[in-house]
Amino acid sequence: MAGENGRVAYVVGTFDTKGAELRYAAELVAAAGTPVRTVDVSTREHDAKGADVTAAEVAASHPGGAEAVFTGDRGTAVSAMAVAFERFLTGRGDVAGVLGLGGSGGTAMIAPALRALPVGVPKLLVSTVAAGDVAPYVGVSDLAMMHSVTDVAGLNRISRQVIGNAAHALAGMVTHPIPPAKDRPAVALTMFGVTTPCVTAVAERLSGGHDTLVFHAVGTGGRAMEALAGDGLINAVLDITTTEICDLVGGGVFSAGPERLDVFARADVPYVGSCGALDMVNFGARDTVPARYADRLFYEHNAQVTLMRTSPDECREIAEFIAAKLNAMDGPVRFLLPEGGVSALDAPGQPFWDPEADRVLFETLEARVEQTADRRLVRSPHNINDPEFAAALVAAFQEVSR
Repeated sequence: MAGENGRVAYVVGTFDTKGAELRYAAELVAAAGTPVRTVDVSTREHDAKGADVTAAEVAASHPGGAEAVFTGDRGTAVSAMAVAFERFLTGRGDVAGVLGLGGSGGTAMIAPALRALPVGVPKLLVSTVAAGDVAPYVGVSDLAMMHSVTDVAGLNRISRQVIGNAAHALAGMVTHPIPPAKDRPAVALTMFGVTTPCVTAVAERLSGGHDTLVFHAVGTGGRAMEALAGDGLINAVLDITTTEICDLVGGGVFSAGPERLDVFARADVPYVGSCGALDMVNFGARDTVPARYADRLFYEHNAQVTLMRTSPDECREIAEFIAAKLNAMDGPVRFLLPEGGVSALDAPGQPFWDPEADRVLFETLEARVEQTADRRLVRSPHNINDPEFAAALVAAFQEVSR
């Protein structure tokens, strides 16, 4: 049954093994006043009490039809059902929110569809694997995962509580929508701890007329920012902290992948970038740094994060990567070079101050970037965290945003 606005909460899982748990969750969501539709993503025939949407109906959404899902081989069936469920769910216009329950297989089938839903649509997945590394399941979405504690294999004093909390959480999210914000242009900014003063100053200058979205440049941050830009949810970008490229080049832990910056060659989004934290590659604890870097300069940011100063050769490779990406952008584009240092650690008297490495970075950018009226590099004598550099970024932003 649909609600007044025609939207319903979906409860999804494999009814052949988790029917009781799924029905329990659906009953609680419905009891909280939220219309519910249950969905079965089982990959084998079963006699369990059926869901509102059968597994065959979901499987029919696969490009190859239901026969591509019900192969008799669990591995291929799970992969194919994931494709089918994603196509099924994203093709619906009535999704108010989704609650999934699953073990490792169910999680693999359900998570891709939830990731594909727009940011802001409530999405919650109770899973046996939620206490481990959930990055492959969450990606850059706002999917929330809740550890099931016990296996999702029957109702007991633990599973009733965990699943019940999840059901009530979904009902609360669906029945209590977020009040709409003042309609202002959305501007994305990328930040690291060592560029925080700069980004904070820029955000403050823009806050009156813009909705400023700050992303932590730790790999997922850059990917999330670019995904939103590609979806048309961001009006302009101040990519102040491009440090994720250092981790791509140096093998660090915060890489956003080789596709970083590609979206701005496709999306019509004004772009202002800079060299924020291009002086460092990030690793975990000191003993996790690859042995080949034993003779390099390090700074222990904390017990879990070790920073390595980028060398002139790495700076050259980083600059060549950025230049190739900038050259693919039609503009308007501005990329600012802070000659006084690219982070709080890259300043006179600070551990990563290295004028030679910075010189190679800046000169390689100037040699490789094909500058035009719409694509320009801008040198500044200031450190990236100086107020004057923040002012220069805002001025560049105003230029490209006209």
